[in-house]
Amino acid sequence: MYQENVVLCGASAYEQKYYFNQDFDSLPESIKQELHIMCVLYTEDIGGILTLEFDDNGSLQFKTEALDSDAMYDDIGSVLKIKQLQTEKRELLQSLEMYYKVFFLGETIEDDGEMIGKES
Repeated sequence: MYQENVVLCGASAYEQKYYFNQDFDSLPESIKQELHIMCVLYTEDIGGILTLEFDDNGSLQFKTEALDSDAMYDDIGSVLKIKQLQTEKRELLQSLEMYYKVFFLGETIEDDGEMIGKES
């Protein structure tokens, strides 16, 4: 279906903007707001650009970028902040991965919650 990673959302400290992929508009409003807050707070604290992207296996990846000229970007803080978000938001992130795998990759879920590949 997709050739590259699929961006869920992102924020830029440079443009002071937030982006949300409308392909995921069916997500509940509360989840969209939580993603918005998470991304914007990251860029306010750390700087640069943060995007949340699904890879071809349906895993949610945190991608960061910064301009070479950005002396305010905090490389070490970035790694620590992402680890903190992955820990604190683990349930949300796992739910988003399951949502993506079911609705975008066509995988099914067994009764015990295990993913079992694509639907036939």
